[in-house]
Amino acid sequence: MDLLREFFARLHNFPDLIRWGGLTALTIIVFAETGLLVGFFLPGDSLLVTAGLLAAIDGRLSVLQMCVVISLAAIIGDTVGYGIGRYLGVKLYSRPDSRLFRREHLMKSHAFYEKYGPKTIVLARFVPIVRTFAPTVAGAATMDYRKFVVYNIMGGISWVCSMLLIGRFLAQHIPNAEKNIHWIAIIIIVLSFLPIAKEWLQARREKPSA
Repeated sequence: MDLLREFFARLHNFPDLIRWGGLTALTIIVFAETGLLVGFFLPGDSLLVTAGLLAAIDGRLSVLQMCVVISLAAIIGDTVGYGIGRYLGVKLYSRPDSRLFRREHLMKSHAFYEKYGPKTIVLARFVPIVRTFAPTVAGAATMDYRKFVVYNIMGGISWVCSMLLIGRFLAQHIPNAEKNIHWIAIIIIVLSFLPIAKEWLQARREKPSA
């Protein structure tokens, strides 16, 4: 319980969290965000970019090792999410709202899946919140499992490795990157939510006036 409390206390400070929990914390967070419906609030994008940045600055973590281990966690996470969707089926959509579950997020992911089809499993990796619910929606829609596996592997590797490499690139090209790491993380968070903001604004425009 103390460990969990300490984890949440450090969650707002990515460099501190990564130095405290290392690869283990990163792996657990990515798995929870992609595999458990309650993990939608976890900051995958910005955390991975920060991890790549720190790896380039102090060398405590290996970018290659993180790419392999965390990609595997992301792939397993999506597989768990898919399994939940296959098990629950349409009952998933009648689940009531709670502190850790919002039907609204599920419906947004469903709309994303309706628009992009199987490619959602790759594209959703780069969209916060949607990436948590997309594999579950795919499972509920009985997407062919072999096709899901292919897209899952592609999406997991491309998302994790690209975020880590962006972090390393920023560390190599931004002066005093370590001193500005919190601002960099904030910018990444804002940029990662732009697709959701775009979809929301588009939906507002398309909504018929009363």
